[in-house]
Amino acid sequence: MTGERLNDVSGDVSGEVSTAGAVVAGDRVEPEAPVGAALPRDEPGGQADTKPRNNRAWFLVLPVVVSVAFTAVIPLMTVVNFSVQDIFSPTDRIFVGLDWFRSVSRDPEVRAAFVRTLLFSAQVLLLEIPLGVAIAVSMPRHGLGVPVALVLVALPLLIPWNVVGTIWQIFARGDIGLGGWTINNVLGVNFNYTLDSTDAWITVLIMDVWHWTPLVALLAYAGLRSIPEPYFQAAQIDAASGWATFRHIQLPRLRGVLTIAILLRFMDSFMIYTEPFVVTGGGPGNATSFLSILLSKIAVGQFDLGPAGAFSLLYFLTVQIVSYVFFTVLTRTGR
Repeated sequence: MTGERLNDVSGDVSGEVSTAGAVVAGDRVEPEAPVGAALPRDEPGGQADTKPRNNRAWFLVLPVVVSVAFTAVIPLMTVVNFSVQDIFSPTDRIFVGLDWFRSVSRDPEVRAAFVRTLLFSAQVLLLEIPLGVAIAVSMPRHGLGVPVALVLVALPLLIPWNVVGTIWQIFARGDIGLGGWTINNVLGVNFNYTLDSTDAWITVLIMDVWHWTPLVALLAYAGLRSIPEPYFQAAQIDAASGWATFRHIQLPRLRGVLTIAILLRFMDSFMIYTEPFVVTGGGPGNATSFLSILLSKIAVGQFDLGPAGAFSLLYFLTVQIVSYVFFTVLTRTGR
């Protein structure tokens, strides 16, 4: 028995020595894979080699790529082509390089329209963001009042832009409009947006606030609904006031939603066209002539395609740059 045990021990030792010798000789001995371990992806037995690659997803994306090419890329290239040429007729045109860009950037009318548009966007943000958050905070969180409040808040968003302009064009008139008549006869203020530039500006501003504040309210309400209920229960236990709950619980968790709301409202207000064009047509004078209205006058009214193309590209780049600055500042502040 003792001899058999010695033989077994010697056999085990010799096996270990032979294995070590194989390692020293340069032969790699793979350890046994544990139960349940996945096979390496670069090994012949791995699943990555046996599963065929599916390229059919590219065919699903292809219609979207073609649609974007026809609706965005090709029109953009056409505008770029117009912006560097002086077009006399469809067959007679001269390459002018960057002359139209210099002319548009130095035009005092364009600069004045840029200042008006930027001021309008700033006023819109200062009014719509706090007002939208206040509406969202005051909306119910539970019960039958939730769907009713959502429908009532969303109603202005369902009205087309040109219809909104027509509604406010009639509503703000002093002779037949309820709003204008009330201001003139009840408040005793001489209000006429067709003749006074300040009245026209206020009319367009209030119209935009009425139309688009619900968007901010709905976005903020969605952000508030995403806050877990235990946060509010803890605030009630600590006897926190409504302002303390809003400041320390609700507002910090609305930063991401408010960033999106600010970007959307800035881009939309900076490119506003339909509503002020329907209400005032850019007047009286140039009081409400924003960049979009001035661009339409150059492109459609004067049919000056070269300056209009350069104007469009500068307009597009301005929106992109300012939006990027907004996004960078807001995200870094949120951190």
